[in-house]
Amino acid sequence: MNFTRTTALATAALTFLRIVIGLHFFLEGASHLRDPAWSSTGFRKAAVGPLADFLRADLPQLGDWSQTLGSVSATAIDDVEGPADAWRASIVAAWRRLWQRRVEVLAASGWSADTDVAAAAEAAIDEANKKLSEMLAEDRDDLLEYRRQRQRLAEMEASAMARDLPYLRKRIADKRRELESQAAGWMSQAEAIGGEVVIAWDRSLSASQRRLAATAVEPTRLWKADRFVSWALVTIGAALVLGLLTKFHAVGGICFLLSVVASQPFWLPAAQATYEQWVEIAGLLVLASVPTGGWAGLDYFLMPLVKGCCPFSGCRRDAS
Repeated sequence: MNFTRTTALATAALTFLRIVIGLHFFLEGASHLRDPAWSSTGFRKAAVGPLADFLRADLPQLGDWSQTLGSVSATAIDDVEGPADAWRASIVAAWRRLWQRRVEVLAASGWSADTDVAAAAEAAIDEANKKLSEMLAEDRDDLLEYRRQRQRLAEMEASAMARDLPYLRKRIADKRRELESQAAGWMSQAEAIGGEVVIAWDRSLSASQRRLAATAVEPTRLWKADRFVSWALVTIGAALVLGLLTKFHAVGGICFLLSVVASQPFWLPAAQATYEQWVEIAGLLVLASVPTGGWAGLDYFLMPLVKGCCPFSGCRRDAS
């Protein structure tokens, strides 16, 4: 009798664990999908260790920042005007490409840009170009200091001490985040100016045409990756709550959490704490090793199918 009560209690506890972890995954993914402004940019910027460069590779940048103002390969690091003009030109070129895509998208609905509309669009770009030029001129000294700091950071990262001294690795990570935040500020200002251009373009359009024109903005690799992760979290969470293919989705949850903790290796001084992720990994390992879905989930109804179709005896033993 005691054994029976213990088994029932363990079953209830493991089922509760499965549902709670599943709800966490589901609600987290759903909140990302509901918020159009959500992005994993902050998580990627905070990454340290071996995966840091890989996670930062998809970070969005406005124009050719990394090849112009953000580049430290240039011999004349004190030259600001040249890289600033190159960055501004890359942004203006991107605005013109966006205008052409909007024209192509709207043409499908029968709309066409007449001479006056095209002239107004070009005037909006010219005005934005002037504002961007003035912004860069006002921030010349700050941009110069930023480029000097970027060069110092590159020298620190290339030094042998950066690999041997923990405090220096932390200093490098903190400086990298500081400089990335500064660059993001300039790009945000330029993006706001670009938003004014789009508003000027939309003045001659109806509400339906504006919605259609908005589809001309091409999604970034980061946006696609974020949506994939968000839907994966929703799927894993819903499957765990329902007890559907529980082991498979538990392993999927483990892989996702391992990617999170791998971005913050605990042995690095600059790493952030990942205790919560390790706790959920432990819980998912338990769920992946016991048939909790069959105890109180849809896997109970899949067991006869698995037992009849799986060619491996291990599957049949698990189903039984």
